[in-house]
Amino acid sequence: MKSDRTQIAETVRTTLSWLERRGSATNRAGMARFGITAPKVYGVSGATMAPLVKRLGRDHDTALALWETGWLEARILASVVADPARTTASQMDRWCRDFDNWAVCDSACMHLFSRTPLAWRKVEMWGRRQDEFVRRAGFALLASLAVHDKAAADDRFVRLLPLIETTARDERNFVRKAVNWALRQIGKRNLALNAAAVVVARRLAAAPDASSRWVGKDALRELTGESVLRRLRTRAAAARAR
Repeated sequence: MKSDRTQIAETVRTTLSWLERRGSATNRAGMARFGITAPKVYGVSGATMAPLVKRLGRDHDTALALWETGWLEARILASVVADPARTTASQMDRWCRDFDNWAVCDSACMHLFSRTPLAWRKVEMWGRRQDEFVRRAGFALLASLAVHDKAAADDRFVRLLPLIETTARDERNFVRKAVNWALRQIGKRNLALNAAAVVVARRLAAAPDASSRWVGKDALRELTGESVLRRLRTRAAAARAR
């Protein structure tokens, strides 16, 4: 056990050193312009980190240790190399409370949380919270499930459309963008969900508050576009032919 801890500590040390050498003030300023800020950030892009992800592989214990460093890039790495099968509800809640920017939030939801059997129970729980990035996590997770959970029945998504409609009123930018993201991803799963999402989007587009109107109008542009509808019709035709 001691040797395992020593190895993990060495991996974390060399990983942080690798990131530090590749970070820059220019990159940090560029990230900040897109709202990616944190108390501890090197300024390393996701593309630059790709070889490091491959080198680390799937390593849950190292992921936990990387997360605890507090560095933005280390936390993004942690969300990619952590093992969904070993991810617990308490770990999900603990990491969610640590979210302080959309990049780490979305990475954890897309790469890790959405691939765990615990994901669905967290969507509504987090989506009803008031903390900005906890609430964003609820909808980022829902958007990720719409992409990754191919076996999920339509009614799982339909049941959450009222939560999307209610939360669209939240004027905080990082929340409303995640709400919009979730609505669009649901509407791109199949024709039935597209129709259900468009009904919600039309109501939001006509809502009295500006935030809801933005969510609705932006979703409508994509969900009623010919490219999306053509793709969904083609997918439906292929499913009928099988």
